[in-house]
Amino acid sequence: MIRGRGLEKRYGRKRVLDGIDIAVPRGGFAVVTGPNGSGKTTLLRLVAGLATPTRGDLLVDVDRSRLGYVGHDALVYRELTALENLDLFGRLYRVPERRERIGMLLERFSLWEARNERVSTFSRGMTQRLALSRTLLHDPDLLVLDEPYSALDEAGVALLDRELGELTGDRTVLVSTHDPARLEPLASVRLALA
Repeated sequence: MIRGRGLEKRYGRKRVLDGIDIAVPRGGFAVVTGPNGSGKTTLLRLVAGLATPTRGDLLVDVDRSRLGYVGHDALVYRELTALENLDLFGRLYRVPERRERIGMLLERFSLWEARNERVSTFSRGMTQRLALSRTLLHDPDLLVLDEPYSALDEAGVALLDRELGELTGDRTVLVSTHDPARLEPLASVRLALA
C-alpha cells in the first residue's frame, strides 16, 4: 500500500529526510522510530499527502478519502462540541449511519459524558481521544498516526492499545513513536530514522 524509494525532503537548505526507503503492504503495521528531529513527522506527512518529497518516488495506493490521519495538531474545531465536530466530519466523509457511529466512538473513547462540551474546555488528553475518534469515524483503510499516545492518560493508552490491536491485519497502519517496545508485538515493518 505504501512504497517509497530514495525519499528526500528539504526545507530550504535544511535536509530533513535523506534517501529513505519504505514499503508497507496492505494490512501491514509499520512503526517509525527515531529521536526528535529525525524526520518522523515529515515522513508521515508525505504519506498522508500533506507534503511532497523533494526527491524520490512515493506511491500510496489508497484513495485520500480512505485515509485517517492524526498529527501533532488534533485537527478539530475548538469552538465546536465533540458531537458537533464528529457530526461535521461524518457529513464531510458521508459516513453511513453516522449518528450511530459517532455515538459508538464517543462511548468507546470515554467522551460520551462530554459530548456537548466545547473542545476548548477539554484537557489535552481528551482532545487527543477526540482526534482519534475523528480519525476512525469513516473507517479508513490507511491510518497514519504521528505520536498518537501523546497526552493520553493510562486509560487512554490502554484504549489505544486495544484499538490498534483490533485493527492489526485489517487496516494498514503507519505510526511514529518514541516507545517502539509498546508497538513491537503489532509491528510487521520497522523503520528507524537517525
